[in-house]
Amino acid sequence: MNESTDQNIVLAIDEKPKFGQWLLLSIQHLFAMFGATVLVPTLTGMDPAIALISSGIGTLVFIAITRGKVPSYLGSSFAFINPIIAIKAMEQVTTNEVPVGSFLVGSFLVGVVYSLVALLIAKAGTNWLMKLLPPIVVGPVIMVIGLGLASTAVGMITNNPSNEYDITYVSIGLVTLAITIIAAIFTRGFLSVIPVLVGIIGGYVFSASIGVVNFAPVMEASWFQVPNFTIPFVDYTPTVTLYVVFVMLPVAIVPIAEHIGHQLVLSKVVNKDLIKDPGLDRSMLGDGVATMLASLIGGPPNTTYGENIGVLAITRAFSIYVFIGAACFAILFGFCGKITALLATIPSPVMGGVSILLFGIIASSGLRMLVENNVDFKVKRNLIISSVILIIGIGGAAIHIGDLMSIEGMALASIIGIILNIVLPGRKEITFDDMFKE
Repeated sequence: MNESTDQNIVLAIDEKPKFGQWLLLSIQHLFAMFGATVLVPTLTGMDPAIALISSGIGTLVFIAITRGKVPSYLGSSFAFINPIIAIKAMEQVTTNEVPVGSFLVGSFLVGVVYSLVALLIAKAGTNWLMKLLPPIVVGPVIMVIGLGLASTAVGMITNNPSNEYDITYVSIGLVTLAITIIAAIFTRGFLSVIPVLVGIIGGYVFSASIGVVNFAPVMEASWFQVPNFTIPFVDYTPTVTLYVVFVMLPVAIVPIAEHIGHQLVLSKVVNKDLIKDPGLDRSMLGDGVATMLASLIGGPPNTTYGENIGVLAITRAFSIYVFIGAACFAILFGFCGKITALLATIPSPVMGGVSILLFGIIASSGLRMLVENNVDFKVKRNLIISSVILIIGIGGAAIHIGDLMSIEGMALASIIGIILNIVLPGRKEITFDDMFKE
């Protein structure tokens, strides 16, 4: 991509905005990532406050590693919702095979995988990634992520805390979904970028109006409060198990592919080739280090956020200082007791309502990847690879090897998809540039 002058740029990447402009633009990016970043820990039983703090810290680290040349915000990754839920469920069954804190160990290892991929990119370039992770593998795996979470979203809007069908919960979920869809389709400008946040706020107001929300915890909470960080060797003893390795690590292929796509889209938005300068290896390393740091304080894995890229495209304010400000606000919000208490009062059907749309969009984005890359399903190998990935992933297939190792669901589907793509005849060799060409 050739760099050229864009007369429509409001703020260049290295340009410092005026204070008032800085404040408003940073808060805008905070809103853009807030709904999704908070949703992930809510669904996985983690602390939303720590997710905010880890996203802020991760963003600052990412900016430092990329030398302030990549205007991106890092938030909680949706790809690891099911693996984290599975590992935490196993922790409750037994602490022998899966010790307490194993999902955080898995998150740390995911960060290590990102970092190793960054090292390989620095040494060998990018085309090897396309041989390992072509669209015919990554697209169906992304679809599995969204479709595999479908029952979770539906359960949140149909069942109350007693696990009984509740028409009130259904109404809250449907109202929230409707508001989110309306915000996504019929609004313009900044509101069209944050439909998830608009939906959560609308669903919350509706829930409060029918008496579902209990505001007492918010009134009792202090303004400043230190979250319940989960620190290795203090709150748990880190232990690597084969179960965690095979549940978490294969899923890393999805955020890796997502990261590549985001950097290419961002390059087009800012009209600078960020793949070459500062380099995909540096941005991938930024993701890796941010995820490792998040795991050390009890946060979920991080990834670059498309929502914030959308904000950039609308505002044309590319200043890296805006992202530094948003990251600082996220950290401050994480230490605000009233905000943490407020997040805890959000009814589950509200999150379920936005999740129906979000998880569906994730599945659709996998389909979109197949369409945009002209994957031909008249070709039997493509039909076979996608079919096997979808059924194994959504069906929850598992391979148990003794009592110590289990490969299941999305992880198993990812591994089998990669193997099938390698061994089946008729593979079309594509390069990195081929996949993302204009």
